[in-house]
Amino acid sequence: MGDLAQTTNDNNEETKEENKQEQDSKLEFSEDEVSLIAKMFRLVGERWSLIAGRIPGRTAEEIEKYWTTKHSASSER
Repeated sequence: MGDLAQTTNDNNEETKEENKQEQDSKLEFSEDEVSLIAKMFRLVGERWSLIAGRIPGRTAEEIEKYWTTKHSASSER
């Protein structure tokens, strides 16, 4: 019975790692997406839902996280 518990724990760890990798890959944006985000940001500012409406498959939260991550790192330099 101890083996079953260990197998379950191993499966949970694998699932957590897969979810983390999936979330990380979601923050990878294509050059076209990055360009569109930058253009839209100059036009409408931090209206993330409006920007997300122009990029199929992306949420406002993903775009905001991407933008703030990329631009907060560059502004600290």
